[in-house]
Amino acid sequence: MKLPPFHWWRTVFFLIPAIAIYSIVLGTVSIASSLFERNGAFAHRCARLWSWLILATTGVDVDVRGRERLVPGKTYIFISNHQSIYDIPIIFWHLPWQLRIIAKASLANFPFLGWHLSRTGHLLVDRKRPDPLGILKRWKGLVSQGLSLIVFPEGTRSADGQVGRFKGGSFLLAIQAGLPLVPISVSGSRHVMLKNRLMTCPGHVRLVVHDPVPTDGLEPTAAAARELALKVREIVRQDVGEG
Repeated sequence: MKLPPFHWWRTVFFLIPAIAIYSIVLGTVSIASSLFERNGAFAHRCARLWSWLILATTGVDVDVRGRERLVPGKTYIFISNHQSIYDIPIIFWHLPWQLRIIAKASLANFPFLGWHLSRTGHLLVDRKRPDPLGILKRWKGLVSQGLSLIVFPEGTRSADGQVGRFKGGSFLLAIQAGLPLVPISVSGSRHVMLKNRLMTCPGHVRLVVHDPVPTDGLEPTAAAARELALKVREIVRQDVGEG
């Protein structure tokens, strides 16, 4: 499908410079705040403002459903499908929890964004040399502070909107932490910015928050983690629009 040239010009000459400014200014403020506040609470407020600015500037409208199913202030592990890099600002702005993400360690090399992630309590993992015990220790350290985590268990963005296989590693950690999982279905964000495409377009996104899935009583085994991953994936998949 041939896309309107206007969106290319809008992306290159308006959106990219605007988002760069948001990232530099709010990234600098959040990094500076980490010198005085190690729990990253103020830095997260910067991240939420950054998210709102990006969504508003791009023209992304989000319909949120099911948020009333959750208890404000309670610690959760949010499990979401992954359609677009816009998923992070969508979730950060529309879920008013102190969120930390689990992401690949290479993101730490990105100016301002990566520095913010490294300094404010996000869990960056080296996928080539994973350290399960170290990851578990850091994971437990975050949740012990009452911080909720957001996990994209597909490991990468979907190219066609279909929900991919959920990897079991994060689910094993969730069982060991004993925290409830909250499945999240994000639908429509891939049309805002397709994978491997620079251009962005205004769009409508639906975010569905499902009932929490308890992990109490589950054995911390690979088999239990795989079964839990399949269960949560099916919940997520049912509310993700195709295409």
